[in-house]
Amino acid sequence: MKKIVNYLCLTLPIVLIFSCTDLEIEATDSLISDGFAGVANIEGEVANISNIVAGGDLANSGGLFGLNEVSSDEYLVATRGTDWGDNGRWLAIHQHTWNAELSDIINAWQQLNSITINATRVINDKSVNTASGEVSELKAEARFYRAWAMNWILDMWRQVPLRDVDLPNSAVPEVLTGQAAIDYIVADLNAAIADLPAVTAGDAIGLKSSPTKAAARHLLAKVYLNKHVYLGEEPATSDMQAVISAVDEISADGYSLAASGDFFDIFRPSNDVETIWWSPSDAGERMWSTLHYSQNAPGNDGGGWNGFATLSEFYQSFEGDPDTNYVGDGQEERRGWVPDATTANADNLGIGYGFLIGQQYEQDGTPLNARAEVGSVPLVFTKEVEKAEYSGPTDNAVLETAGTRMLKYHPNEEGGDRRRHVIKYRYADAYLMKAEAMFRMGDDPTTMINSLRSIRGAEDLISVGETELLAERGRELYQELARRQDLIRFGQFIRAWNLKDAGDSHLQIFPIPNSDVLANPNLVQNPGY
Repeated sequence: MKKIVNYLCLTLPIVLIFSCTDLEIEATDSLISDGFAGVANIEGEVANISNIVAGGDLANSGGLFGLNEVSSDEYLVATRGTDWGDNGRWLAIHQHTWNAELSDIINAWQQLNSITINATRVINDKSVNTASGEVSELKAEARFYRAWAMNWILDMWRQVPLRDVDLPNSAVPEVLTGQAAIDYIVADLNAAIADLPAVTAGDAIGLKSSPTKAAARHLLAKVYLNKHVYLGEEPATSDMQAVISAVDEISADGYSLAASGDFFDIFRPSNDVETIWWSPSDAGERMWSTLHYSQNAPGNDGGGWNGFATLSEFYQSFEGDPDTNYVGDGQEERRGWVPDATTANADNLGIGYGFLIGQQYEQDGTPLNARAEVGSVPLVFTKEVEKAEYSGPTDNAVLETAGTRMLKYHPNEEGGDRRRHVIKYRYADAYLMKAEAMFRMGDDPTTMINSLRSIRGAEDLISVGETELLAERGRELYQELARRQDLIRFGQFIRAWNLKDAGDSHLQIFPIPNSDVLANPNLVQNPGY
């Protein structure tokens, strides 16, 4: 939070200058400085940036996650009685009716921009021995974090403020767009790769919580894969080849697809061959937001929070019986499974993995009910949420159990509900980026996709085109902040889905918070807002 306040203080003088024509500011005013004063502790500054990445609205259920997941066909957060109303924010995200005052947009924008500013302070600092290998690595980490934040800003808003920290605080930040922004991000990543450590797939899991060469190459591949979207052009062969080259270098470090039967092990805080970069974020945000109040929640009094549900069309994109997901229902591994009365036990707490649908059980096999205040109806998660908002006790009883739940992180794993381990980048994403890049260059990715599907227990596809590529990324990467970006790249983000009408193209990017547009005349509010 400290760094966010610093960012706001940096913009505040601009608000005063441009909105108050008769206001004179003395040069001795505490808000005015001659510019960058240096970094007292470069290691502490980089650690602070890492903490911003791992916390707040860049890691909780709203903010960055909500804007990129709830806005897609993966999630719907209905207003369940008096719960999850939150002044309409969740429905605004799902139904694409947001505006520039939505708290999730404001907070994500501010926190991402705070990373760029603080990383720039580290990168530009000359008060320490820059010839030191340790300092070079710390600055490389700062470059990675700045590129990561700037890429999200470009992706979500298309305008990237960049403050020259050597200028007075009253100076107006420049704004990078299009090719200039992409070039800046790519330059940061290439410089970072030179000094970041080469951490292989077999190295200790703790080494993968900080930026590495593989993580920077993964982000580089993402930039090139989406570059044509940011520029409003067709994919360039050279960019797609850059994606493939970056992924091949990741593969050379030993990263590969997890073996059959190990899919959900990837999301545990233990080493695996897929995890490229993870963050010490609270994994509980991925669990409790979707689990019901009555479900077993060790260490989390009151059970789950009963909010997030997936859409039936997304659930049914996986192989298996469309109406149940118990063991033996013919499902592929990534769809997971739900314990029934005979398979619920202390190891699984009665809670499954993947997609939770149908009757839910206590760990001793007792069928669970919803809360007594809504009638103690059986806790049977339905395939679909039929309405976004209900009224009256009868409707609320239905709403409380509505919707299939989606779960990659389980509360009965190492670290339990207080586990701080959330995957940021993993090899399957890189693998699928390479397959897509091949496709966009005119090659056939069917063999690659079927190799992945075989490992995940799914049948081979006869052929693979755009529809199949998008669906495969959804099946593999749900809940991993990829869906909105993928839907936009494949031209599907503004189509209609459950409880959301088709929308206009301007909804593919978000509005810039009004206060920042007023504070920086180089920012222009995005079209449609």
